[in-house]
Amino acid sequence: MADSDVREVLTWEMFGTASRELAQQVYDSGFQADLILSIARGGLFAAGAVSYALGIKNLHVMNVEFYTDVEERLPMPVVLPPVPRQIDLSEKSVLVVDDVADTGGTLALVRDFCAEHVREIRTAVIYEKPHSIVKCDYVWRMTDRWINFPWSTLPPLVHGVQGQ
Repeated sequence: MADSDVREVLTWEMFGTASRELAQQVYDSGFQADLILSIARGGLFAAGAVSYALGIKNLHVMNVEFYTDVEERLPMPVVLPPVPRQIDLSEKSVLVVDDVADTGGTLALVRDFCAEHVREIRTAVIYEKPHSIVKCDYVWRMTDRWINFPWSTLPPLVHGVQGQ
């Protein structure tokens, strides 16, 4: 296997460690989020784990589609319904959580969506790639490799279903 074919592999066990250490970074920084905004779908797992570790029950979800397959993406990220109500974010300290900041396009879209409504916004990811346009506040690991996440490595059981 060539170096370019080597992938970063996150196992479920490593995910437990990663999400706990990510939450510890947030805690150690003194940032106290009023709510966590998860970027679905990959960010759902990380946001849920971080919310438990930080004791934050106020968890919101924003559905954004960007990747359509392995290393294939849309020209721009697209927000899918339901769109969070901006009034629910008003004057809150928000922690945006995702699995990876690859190009950073998804995080930039979510950050910009929230920016004028929230008191403060910070970002947390399991992985950040060096070329990401968003430099996250909290990062578990840096990598320039394609990442195999335990929740998305295997193909869907049902093919041809919209949103897979």
